[in-house]
This record gives sequence, C-alpha cells and structure tokens, in this order.
Amino acid sequence: MKKLTKQYQDKTVKELIQETVILKEEIAKLRLSQKSAPAKDTNILMKKRKQLAVLLTVLTEKKEVESLQNKKI
Repeated sequence: MKKLTKQYQDKTVKELIQETVILKEEIAKLRLSQKSAPAKDTNILMKKRKQLAVLLTVLTEKKEVESLQNKKI
C-alpha cells in the first residue's frame, strides 16, 4: 500500500478525482461481469475497492492541506 500512496501523492487533486471516477466505473463493471462469468482472480474486486479507499484517503488529505494553506494566506 505504501507504493500506492506514494504514487497518488505525486498527483494533483484533479488527477485524483479522475482516477476515482475511473476506479468506480471499473468496480461497477467487475460486479456485473462476476455475476455472469467469474474471473480467474476472484479477489480482483476486493483489490480494486482497497485501491479506491487508498485513493480517496490521499485525496481527502490533499484537500485538507489545501484548505489549511488557504486559511493561513
């Protein structure tokens, strides 16, 4: 997970928001496809959800830092 957080912390807020939209779409597609034809890796849905959680956490941290910096200025 440390690799993921480092990867996401280098990105801007707009890029992170785009990534969340993409991940949410992937998760929705995976849910539908698993009902009809289960994938070889049955844990892929859990991995994507975990990745989304990390992404949302980093996004929230970045937003908090921005708001604190704006208040100081």
